[in-house]
Amino acid sequence: MPKINFINSNKQIEVPEDASILRMSLRYDGELPNRCGGGICGSCVFKAEEGAEFLDNVKVQERRKLGEEWLNKGYRLGCQTFVTDGDISISWDDEVTEVVKKRKPDKLQKEVSTIK
Repeated sequence: MPKINFINSNKQIEVPEDASILRMSLRYDGELPNRCGGGICGSCVFKAEEGAEFLDNVKVQERRKLGEEWLNKGYRLGCQTFVTDGDISISWDDEVTEVVKKRKPDKLQKEVSTIK
């Protein structure tokens, strides 16, 4: 079973595959900040310090709230992110959290079909 290392709270927990980062933090007192649980507020933003390859694909809500800039820096939303089949280490920063919380969601470009 994979492990999540919550660097800020100095806790490491073993979790089932495909477990939600936020749910596991809430269940085992990982202390990841949170508020809405739906990818709207940005409170649960974290940085994958190790094991990012063991996280599932970025969700639409993460892409909207974080934008490519934050995603490219390794940030994800705990409420939208799941551990796949390996160990990860995550951290969070109050200053980053405040910036993300204030960020307005990006409008996603709709794909234009040229098929007639």
